[in-house]
Amino acid sequence: MTVLIDTNIIVDLALDRDLFFKDSEQVLRFVERQEIEGYLSASTFSDLYYIIRKTKSNTWTLQFLQRMATFCQVATVDQAVISMALTTNFKDFEDAVQYSTAVLNHFDAIITRNSSDFPVTIPRIMTPQQLIQELTNSE
Repeated sequence: MTVLIDTNIIVDLALDRDLFFKDSEQVLRFVERQEIEGYLSASTFSDLYYIIRKTKSNTWTLQFLQRMATFCQVATVDQAVISMALTTNFKDFEDAVQYSTAVLNHFDAIITRNSSDFPVTIPRIMTPQQLIQELTNSE
């Protein structure tokens, strides 16, 4: 399964958000163990840097992002992605970019904690819990 991991999953992991950390960490474990192919959109890295650096140091944030880049693939955000995102009917432009990245790269799913932000059926929109359940039931 090829998935785009939404920004909020990585933020939950980086900032150790109690309610979401465990599931977000499990999603990244699936990627590290190559049970799924995990992608982050190129634009996610700048969003992550901006968000995480508010709480963590510059050095910590850069080291964390380097680690993410070692086992997650980076999906290009190019003119086609931006053009598509500008024409979607999403409330949040960042979500439109994520969606467009997933569609144009033919990903199987977007993994997000905020599934209501993605009013689409293709690709599949899954929460970390749904992904965990699907992958543990298929063993």
